[in-house]
Order: sequence, then structure tokens, then C-alpha cells
Amino acid sequence: MNATPAIARKLDPAVPADALELNKRVGCGEADGKPAVYYWSGKIYSRVDGEPDKLLFNGEGMNVRQCVAVTDPQRGKGYRHVSREVMFFTDPVTGKIIREWKNPWTGETVPVMHINNDPVNARPSFPISADGKPATISLQTVGDYTQLRSEAPLFYKNPLAGEYQDFVGGSYHAMEIFDFTMPTNELFDTRFATVYPSVAWVRISRWMPWMKMGDRQGQIVFNAMGAKLKSYDLLPAVIKDEIAANYPIYTAPPPGDDPRPNATTWTVFKAQVDAARAKADGK
Repeated sequence: MNATPAIARKLDPAVPADALELNKRVGCGEADGKPAVYYWSGKIYSRVDGEPDKLLFNGEGMNVRQCVAVTDPQRGKGYRHVSREVMFFTDPVTGKIIREWKNPWTGETVPVMHINNDPVNARPSFPISADGKPATISLQTVGDYTQLRSEAPLFYKNPLAGEYQDFVGGSYHAMEIFDFTMPTNELFDTRFATVYPSVAWVRISRWMPWMKMGDRQGQIVFNAMGAKLKSYDLLPAVIKDEIAANYPIYTAPPPGDDPRPNATTWTVFKAQVDAARAKADGK
């Protein structure tokens, strides 16, 4: 059990401020400004019409985050969540991080760009939403555990496409699904400073841009499981070693007032391609 707050009580999800606090307990650390770390591990498959699904990679990922308090005169006391995350593609046989990959559809060997998104921030959350509706949380209790599920349908202009997507397509279309499971007593009882859920994560999306699949029909499916950890040190060595060698900023979250737009695999890849082209042109 974590340090007992001065006034311990049971949270009521029907109360907007408590619903907000329950969401915060799932996503944040033990206190404002104290980092939290999520870890996940899983498999990544191809899905192409007319052929069996292929196991392409395993994946090892983490997100490091913090929450900070914010206040709005109309919406009350809330919080902002800021984070950055990496996920490394690994060989399903050896477990080692992959640096190059031979595309089984095109025969081309391409460099692997691991997911490294900085930042991945959320808009501030309050007991009252921007449209005046009270905060809610959808929970399901089964035995001694409570579950929280969240679906994120994604559809927006692909940063790698041109200016004519409205006419010819090319939007980014994906679905991310998060399912959290945690001990009921730890979630609702403020004697616990936070809760440490397990999480299942599924993403269905287009091919990774570094795969150079062009307009080839198909999708990739990520299926992973993990948990919120009590410290960064509990991450597996394969992640910590790679972060230390190549992604050192991912040991800590961004600052609480981080003003930057969010990064995605597509924006990061575009920046890398643009930089390489500029270098080749001597700019």
C-alpha cells in the first residue's frame, strides 16, 4: 500500500470530480509531477486479403508520463497528461531488436524505424467538459477486479500524402483499443495513492511507412499486453539498453507545460525523410 492520504475515502464514479480522479489514477503516477511508466509486449501480424496472416515482428514498448494539475475558472480543477513513448520491433525467434528487414512482398531490404513518438500528450481534463457535460468513466467490475476499456478510432489526413486526399483518398485510418484491469479496492480507495493496472492493447492500422509498401492492400495488427510499473527500473533489459544507447530522453516524461504538437510514426518518418532529402540536396 502507498502512503495514506490525509483524508482517505471511497471514490464514486457517478460524481464528476471522482470520475476524473479515477481516470487519473489509471493513467498517472502517485502524485503530480511524479512519473509513471507503462510497459507492453506483444506480436505484430500482417493481414492481407487472400493470404494467411503472417507474424512479422514481436514488439517491446514503453510510455513514460507525468500528470500536472491545471485549473479552469468554469470547469474546475483538472489535470494534464504529458508523455513520450517508444516501441521496438524485435525478431520473433531471437528476441533481438531488428535493424533491417527484408520485405517478403517486395523482396527489398529496408532500414527499420522503431516507434519513437515525442511527445504524446493529452488535452487537459476537467470535471466538466468543454461542451458543459460532466466527466464520466465506464467501468465494469468482475469479482475483485475492475475493468476500463477505451477505443480510439483514428481517421485524419495522412502527413505523408499530398494535397488531394479528399479526391483520391490517402487518409490515415486505424483503430486503437486499450483494456485496463485493476484491483477494485486499489482503484476506488484513496488510501492507495494510485493504481497499477494491467493493460491489453490492440492496434489495427496501415503498413508502417518504413516498410515501403506503397498502395499495396493490407494492414498490420498489433496485439500486446502489459502493465503500469512501479519504476522505470522494472522495464526489461532489451528496452532499457536500447533507450540508453539511442533514445536517452525516453527515461523521463516531457515537462508538464510542453507546448509541442503530438508526434506519430508518420510525422516522425516524414521528418526523417525530409531531413535526408535536404542533406542529399546540400541544403
